[in-house]
Amino acid sequence: MNPEPFKIGNVAFGGRNLALILGPCVLESEKSARRTAARLVAITEKLGVPFVFKASYDKANRTSGRSFRGPGVRDGCRILAAIRGEFGIPVTTDVHSPEDVGIAAESVDLLQIPAFLCRQTDLIEAAGASGRAVNVKKGQFLSPWEIAPIAGKLRAAGCRKFFFTERGTTFGYNNLVADMRSIPWIREQGFAVVFDATHSVQRPGGGGDRTTGDGHLAPVLASAAVAAGADGVFLETHENPSKAPSDGPNQIPLARLPGILRKLLTIRHAR
Repeated sequence: MNPEPFKIGNVAFGGRNLALILGPCVLESEKSARRTAARLVAITEKLGVPFVFKASYDKANRTSGRSFRGPGVRDGCRILAAIRGEFGIPVTTDVHSPEDVGIAAESVDLLQIPAFLCRQTDLIEAAGASGRAVNVKKGQFLSPWEIAPIAGKLRAAGCRKFFFTERGTTFGYNNLVADMRSIPWIREQGFAVVFDATHSVQRPGGGGDRTTGDGHLAPVLASAAVAAGADGVFLETHENPSKAPSDGPNQIPLARLPGILRKLLTIRHAR
């Protein structure tokens, strides 16, 4: 059963085109966010594809309490709303509580449920009732079939525009594995599925007090996911990943992004 297509802004999910969710891991400053958004708009316009701009206002799940988290929900959503207005693109961020949903829904087009919170009923129901589209990151601890009850919660709250994101499954200690079979298994249930390539190559806590990863493999997994039928790809990107305050080892340098996207689009169009 193929998922029913829908749009978030001008970005189609569940259809023939490849949906793109692109942006930095966290909002570092308004200036850097606008600069990255401008570069992404230029890249995607040249390729002739729309995208959803992503950035987190709060990285609530950090290995160390000393890690940079972001500007917070109100200032972060103000920045995202400004980017949406300036560039005319849909925007998304993750939310961590029902209270955050009420604030973020006023500023963004797509609410993201973090993987570790994907079974939090109050959060799911609040997001589902917000009037916004919802992206649920499939927890590293869930099988592809365990997403059906989550979809039930969203539908019961009145949400019809939602999809799931595959981002790897816990594999031993400090490692994840991306099972490409998950993509057709999720789609067979009638749900659109996006593949998160940059979080799938994480090594959670692998650096002791920080998360490390194999960022150079993110394009490899993204290519495999598109070939397996993913409806979209989620890629975190940064001007200089080595200087990024959050998840730098897994973000794709902006300079490499055009070539990676061209390859993914070629694979999609060949299916």
